[in-house]
Amino acid sequence: MNRGIYEILSNKPLTKDIYEMKLEGDTSHITAPGQFINIQLDGFYLRRPISICDYDDKTITIIYKVVGQGTEAMAKLAAGGKLDILCGLGNGFDVLKSGKKAVLIGGGVGVPPMYNLCKKLLAQGKEVAVILGFNTKDEIFYEKEFEALGAKVYVSTVDGSYGTKGFVTDVLKDLEYDYFYTCGPMPMFRAIEKIAETSGQYSFEERMGCGFGACMGCSCKTKYGYKRICRDGPVLEREEIIW
Repeated sequence: MNRGIYEILSNKPLTKDIYEMKLEGDTSHITAPGQFINIQLDGFYLRRPISICDYDDKTITIIYKVVGQGTEAMAKLAAGGKLDILCGLGNGFDVLKSGKKAVLIGGGVGVPPMYNLCKKLLAQGKEVAVILGFNTKDEIFYEKEFEALGAKVYVSTVDGSYGTKGFVTDVLKDLEYDYFYTCGPMPMFRAIEKIAETSGQYSFEERMGCGFGACMGCSCKTKYGYKRICRDGPVLEREEIIW
């Protein structure tokens, strides 16, 4: 984990309430796709944990949804501003377990961490399918970006306004794969768990206090004892989760 001051290079809307922010700073502590950063905002006591969408040796890209006062304040930040950030938090996805055919499933704001994971798997020569789940066409983002990487991309919308009508599981049930990775809301996880045919990894969204394992506020019970989502997660393997 690294604490540093990062410069905002850009901060722009992708949809009505989804924003993409690009930051410049130390990325040396990011070791796996699926990790997150914790952002200090002026006037707010707790930091905001945000998944890392992508990164290179100098920059980090995050995507966040405006859902409250903290993210609303983030949306108003301009390029050139500075942020105090804890970087390289969490354990991320294990890309070595993917097999030859991996399916990546992102629901809403669970889509961003799938992007760098997709890049990593494709770089290893794996065949990658990506399922992006949204409520409606107006909420869709990053479909073209995943396609540009070389992945096969499927989109589902609950109202049927784009892609497959229904849920990510309506796409997943017809795919062949060796392993799955997913991030999104708990109802989506429960639906995936009912039909998934292989082992896989779930990245959990959880309210956090410190973000690095000290406060124990995000602990959850697993088959192997209690684990902290911020430090032992956010990624857990299918076989250890108690539903």
